[in-house]
Amino acid sequence: MTPVAVITGASSGIGANAAARIADAGFEVAVVGRNPERTKAVASSVGGTAFLADYDSLDEVRGLAASLADTYERIDVLANNAGGLLHHRGLSKDGFERTIQHNHLAPFLLTNLLLPRLTGGRVIGTASIANTFGSFRLDDLQWQKRPWLGGWRAYGTSKIATILFAEELARRAPVESYSFHPGYVATSFGAESALVKLGNRVTNGRIAITAEEGATPLVTLATVDTVGAANGTYFDGLKPNGRVNRVIRRPGVAAALWEESARLVGLSSS
Repeated sequence: MTPVAVITGASSGIGANAAARIADAGFEVAVVGRNPERTKAVASSVGGTAFLADYDSLDEVRGLAASLADTYERIDVLANNAGGLLHHRGLSKDGFERTIQHNHLAPFLLTNLLLPRLTGGRVIGTASIANTFGSFRLDDLQWQKRPWLGGWRAYGTSKIATILFAEELARRAPVESYSFHPGYVATSFGAESALVKLGNRVTNGRIAITAEEGATPLVTLATVDTVGAANGTYFDGLKPNGRVNRVIRRPGVAAALWEESARLVGLSSS
């Protein structure tokens, strides 16, 4: 039976590159994206199926989960790769700060809704070394009580959430769960950020790695038979146990985030 991989944020960048390489490894690939033309083009190029969803709407995430569950009896890999850095603070259609919704709440909801199809499978979250400068506060996930500062600390905080979610999912569900930092990739990431623009200008783009290099940890974690690290591990590239914000090692934080996330998206905490 052909294994199935669902890759979100797969219409460009490392998601599109990973989709092609995972398809070459023998998987049937569900290509999930927001842009209809790009998503369908990638799906066509890899022999996969396109699914559309805008993470600004949790109803669209619920619809995506329903469509995937209707299409596949089993999902072997779910790569939660969608998300990004938002330069300006704003609210989603659901009234949540968009960074935490796009990067954490939406994949949290999608994963939980797909768990009946994922039993024995593998869930992979695209995190970031930016987690180290995040400022995690469970009472201010919406970033209402602190200055925005171009969105960088909110982005780092959302990646703390990605790592914590992977760890707690490994404890709660019958799946393998990992997160990884892909490196600073030369894609459209942070395109509106003055800091990113300055860095690219000063270095002539030399600090960035290619989308193929950035996708390699995702492809490896999705396709190897045995990961060779503890369930819940965060990887820096392909190196296990990457550097993390100290809040991640605080007892009870991952469970507390799970409970709060479930409450916000309307799921049972169990």
